[in-house]
Amino acid sequence: MKKILTLSILLVFLSNNCFAQTKVSGIVLDNSKQPIPFANIVFKGSSTGVVSNEDGRFYIESPDNYTELVVSFVGFPDKVVKLPKLVNYDFKIILTEGNTLKEIKIYAGKTSKKNNPALDILRKIWERRRKNGLKMFKQYQFEKYEKVEFDMNTIDSAFMKNKIFKGMEFVFKNIDTSKVTGKTYLPIFINESLSDVYGDNQTKKTKEILKANKNSGLGNGDGVNMFIKDLYNDFDIYDNYLYFFDKSFTSPLSRTGIDVYNYVLADTAIIDKKVCYNIVFYPRRKNELTFKGDFWVNDTTFAIKKINMAITKSANINWVKDIYLEQEFDVLNDSVFLPTRDYIMSDFALRKKEESKGVYGKRTTLYRNFKFDEKKPDKFFKNEVNFIDNEVYNRTDEYWEENRFEKLNKDEKKIYKMIDTLKTVKRFKQVYSLVSLLGSGYYQFGHFDYGPIFSTIGSNVVEGLRLRAGGRTYFGPNDLWRLQGYTAYGFKDNKVKYGVSGKWMIDKKNRIIISGGNRRDVEQIGASLTTTNDVLGRSFASSGLFSTGSNGKLTNINLSTLAVEVEPFKNLMFQLGFSYRTLESASKTFKLDYFTDATLTNTKSKVTQSELNLQVEYTPKRKTVGFGVERRNIDAPFSRFYVNYSQGFKGFINSDFNYHKIQFYYKQPVIIGALGRSDFTIELGKTYGQIPLGLLSVVPGNQTLFIINNTFNNLNFYEFVTDQYATFQWEHNFNGKILARIPFLRKLNLREIVGVKSVYGTVSDQNKLINASGLLYKAPEKPYWEYTAGIGNIFKVFRLDAAWRGNYRDIPGTNDFTIKGSFGFYF
Repeated sequence: MKKILTLSILLVFLSNNCFAQTKVSGIVLDNSKQPIPFANIVFKGSSTGVVSNEDGRFYIESPDNYTELVVSFVGFPDKVVKLPKLVNYDFKIILTEGNTLKEIKIYAGKTSKKNNPALDILRKIWERRRKNGLKMFKQYQFEKYEKVEFDMNTIDSAFMKNKIFKGMEFVFKNIDTSKVTGKTYLPIFINESLSDVYGDNQTKKTKEILKANKNSGLGNGDGVNMFIKDLYNDFDIYDNYLYFFDKSFTSPLSRTGIDVYNYVLADTAIIDKKVCYNIVFYPRRKNELTFKGDFWVNDTTFAIKKINMAITKSANINWVKDIYLEQEFDVLNDSVFLPTRDYIMSDFALRKKEESKGVYGKRTTLYRNFKFDEKKPDKFFKNEVNFIDNEVYNRTDEYWEENRFEKLNKDEKKIYKMIDTLKTVKRFKQVYSLVSLLGSGYYQFGHFDYGPIFSTIGSNVVEGLRLRAGGRTYFGPNDLWRLQGYTAYGFKDNKVKYGVSGKWMIDKKNRIIISGGNRRDVEQIGASLTTTNDVLGRSFASSGLFSTGSNGKLTNINLSTLAVEVEPFKNLMFQLGFSYRTLESASKTFKLDYFTDATLTNTKSKVTQSELNLQVEYTPKRKTVGFGVERRNIDAPFSRFYVNYSQGFKGFINSDFNYHKIQFYYKQPVIIGALGRSDFTIELGKTYGQIPLGLLSVVPGNQTLFIINNTFNNLNFYEFVTDQYATFQWEHNFNGKILARIPFLRKLNLREIVGVKSVYGTVSDQNKLINASGLLYKAPEKPYWEYTAGIGNIFKVFRLDAAWRGNYRDIPGTNDFTIKGSFGFYF
């Protein structure tokens, strides 16, 4: 979400030297002046071509001189159009309906799935997909060069005169024109990397070793590199689905493509001494995650020689106006086609209108020096837990001149100099600081960050209005130690709260980290079933500005922790910790009292408890940014296994109870291609021993107006109390697959979400026996369940869920039906 937020904020603030010899922008129309979408436009005598968009518009350019265009579309004869000059804008091309096409069968509208030569070729591609490219070999390795550039686009005179650019006018000397869209753009960032890639098709293992990395100075080291990898995933055009920006796009080479795309055999040509077919594809329906474009495929191996494609304007994706992809392959040993070049260009914009300003993100990837069937030992593919080679980020200019696969053009070279100059301009520093503040939530003062600003204001029944101020030390993203803390004040209880914690990485290789802290605050106990030792962690349920019903069941907590953790293998972590806490009711209407004697006459209202715990966490396929004491997860979905064992010690530092607690948490995301994504979550737990209310496992309710993960929307706080429990949660996001087929809803790009939650639990008689809180313990011995149906992507940022109780209905003071909402920036 932070990634999207940063890009969105950047778009708000960033809201011709020509090297190409031939440029044409225009529109393709029929006799009645109606636009023709997905028409094929090529320079005559070349393989350089594009496909018009849904509005019939196109832009094409080439570094060579051409005098004619060839325009074709199913149902129309090919039309050769003479170009009056080398640069032509707003060019109109009118196609006249005909009855014949040479050597090609005519299809009108949706193409037939029978007797279509394009589909015969597509089936041959499927048969050979595992016999082409890198998949032909047991092992492979190659060198890779990657260049990523970000540019402001749609630059005009009014934009350049904006007050925000006062003092920065010199940057507009570097304006250029996009070869894909024909729009003006200003380069503002460039990142380059060189790496060696190894793969083993037998063991399904891969490894990439970074050899050099360089950028224009708006970020540093691996953080920028991983941000780019998060934004632009590697892709294989032969896969059924291609994943970009957290979405599953159906590949035009997918086995399900026949149901998603129209295919037309458009041409046959000799490319690099090989006969190739040209197939044009475009979507059968609007608002689905699909592409339009064309590809060239060899007539014998049925390997892809070249493919160009772009998302359709109506695709259900936010903040991205266009995505354009190119992939090229070269022939090895007369029959093996290997990738040589990838190009991806994204147009990030707040709106999808043609004139809206935005930011181009462009990635060019080149490949060379392929080697095959050189087996590496298994230990070679073992991922380093926390390895960073700083030399990679400090290569000399001479090194880059010698090792780049292709030289930078003069505009790309200017970016490095321009950014160095910009960083000395006061206005640029102010804009950059504001973008960083809204993206991270922290404002930097030297080596101290104030924040997070989004936690400044809160409210609850006990504290009334709550104001909070905090901060952290910050020398860089890879700090080996970090201190952070906060203080808060409630205007109703007139009490000051605080929290402070520290972390220190004493061993970088195995990420051995010592941590500790103390917090005195008001907390909603039972906001989650699976507990951690995050001393500064505080549930949104404790201070949400808006809630349903009155919630006075809050607790004064004084928590101290000390822990050591280690990561011996990538994404496998162990933590041994000790905690000491006191719990006492923060409200006159709520008690944590328990009986202290066998006669059930004496009570105590304060819980004092020391606890030793061991945590094990395994997160396969998780990707992270950073090598310091704190890391950020990349958005790619990953599984999570978590086990926590806790032991309470009666009498140690005046502790009140002996007990054993075991907890298990498992979350599994499942991407189901074009049908969206499901998330499954299971939680199990049991406590052995006699304990009071403050130490029991409270089934987490949700009395806020907002969606909170791992809580039950229709339960009140403390409605169910357990000492053993099992929960199951399932949520599926269709990403608009269903609503895209409803005409009057299609253009809204809404996304449908459904889900089910259930919990089973019991509470023992011995724990009921010492209960003196006045709260009647009730456990979901008959499993409680609820179901939800929601609509996401409302105005691109809102989600609303309706939730219904499946049972335990008509209980006084509870809700059988609720509506919850959330706010977020998502692609």
